[in-house]
Amino acid sequence: MCGILAIAANSSVNQLLYEGLTVLQHRGQDAAGIATCDDSRIFLKKSNGLVRDVFQADDMIGLPGNMGVGHVRYPTAGNSSTAEAQPFYVNSPYGITLAHNGNLINSEKLKTDLFDDELRHINTDSDSEVLLNVFAQELHKLNKKKINPEDIFFACSKVFERCKGAYSVVAMITGVGIVAFRDMHGIRPIVYGARETDFGEEFVVASESVAIDVLGFNLVRDIRPGEALFINSKGELFTEQCVAPAGHLPCLFEHVYFARPDSIIDGISVHKARMRMGEALANKIVENWFEHDIDVVIPIPDTARTAALELANVTGIKYREGFIKNRYIARTFIMPGQAMRQRSVRQKLNAIDLEFAGKNVLLVDDSIVRGTTSKQIIEMAREAGANKVYFASAAPPVRFPNVYGIDMPTREELIAYNRTEAQVRKILGADGLIYQDLEELVISAQRGNPEILGFEQSCFSGEYITGGVSEEYLRHLGINRSDAKKLSRSTGGKPQTDLFSRSMEVG
Repeated sequence: MCGILAIAANSSVNQLLYEGLTVLQHRGQDAAGIATCDDSRIFLKKSNGLVRDVFQADDMIGLPGNMGVGHVRYPTAGNSSTAEAQPFYVNSPYGITLAHNGNLINSEKLKTDLFDDELRHINTDSDSEVLLNVFAQELHKLNKKKINPEDIFFACSKVFERCKGAYSVVAMITGVGIVAFRDMHGIRPIVYGARETDFGEEFVVASESVAIDVLGFNLVRDIRPGEALFINSKGELFTEQCVAPAGHLPCLFEHVYFARPDSIIDGISVHKARMRMGEALANKIVENWFEHDIDVVIPIPDTARTAALELANVTGIKYREGFIKNRYIARTFIMPGQAMRQRSVRQKLNAIDLEFAGKNVLLVDDSIVRGTTSKQIIEMAREAGANKVYFASAAPPVRFPNVYGIDMPTREELIAYNRTEAQVRKILGADGLIYQDLEELVISAQRGNPEILGFEQSCFSGEYITGGVSEEYLRHLGINRSDAKKLSRSTGGKPQTDLFSRSMEVG
């Protein structure tokens, strides 16, 4: 999962891009990058780290131009090398930079085709670089010195034909304009906004509407599945439905965890969707656990707070904040590697003992994926003096890999895979465990926009809407994206204790 951003304005966009990426920082904390265009030149800065660490004053001065694209990276493949940071750049044709959120499920075949048939070399493990080269090659085939909107939309239509999976994309063609498009299922989010200035209209494209709000633009709408948008160097906007939508099926997990609560995705308020998740969970407790002995509801900050508060309101159980979060620690779920996630839980959260001592507490979290965080938090609650510790998940059991850009790559790493809820409860060490029902989760999101008839929900159901996801593909994905593989990439094959020891010695 990553954050993407593009701006076409009438003055310098470097500061807007920086500010927009900080708003999207929750979508990726591994690396950040900005590319701008000034006349016929591209200026690019990218590196590992948070936005505030990657860009200094001198870097911003070196990013002139009235249009640009930005990216914050959350890795599902490759490693934490700066070479994997986006945007990616290819010089032919025209000079194109591209930032991508999602995952291609046929990237290996595309990579082979690009090299064997089209003589294009892919230099990283990123499928985003593959997607960039597919787009570039389709423009190259036109063999035109100057291109128009129809040419760009034709190239996009070819990308839709060739690239399978989930992708929301922003790209910048040097001296030509900004391009944005979304896969034919609309899995990954992407919206655009506009504003009027004294010098003409300006546009922004972003992963989430919150970036549009903060930057002072007005939200226009989501880019539709299979649609492309083009803003030329004169500030004129063009849109085209390049391929028929294959059903609008946005990612359900965006509403569970990834998106900011103040975002609107596909017409659905994330905040209200999470409120409805809490309401549904409360109803399940009332109907199935009417003789409960819960004294207090405590959320796991921050994502679960909305659902927990609504759960407490509906059930009438007292709500309390029991954990204090260190806001300088990255989001645990999107950290690369299990050991890093484990070390970060206790650095990130600290219990307020008086809220736990002698009480039966219901901890509410947005989801349970690997179970590492949940298990440690339950232990923290007991250490703080809780009498009983119950655990509620605002999402159903996560039992299957996600192949569309979320780091749930191997079934064996998912605590609920091939286990009953009773078995999961025992492993977590909870006195009781309550999961959301999938049907209720879908309803919670769908009530925000009845025109959305379904969602991409493969991590809960095991059904992959794009097709092409075979057992062989899942095995290959599991091998290459497991925590063990990530560790091997990041340490050069050295044991993790060596890496930790070296970091302690240096630090």
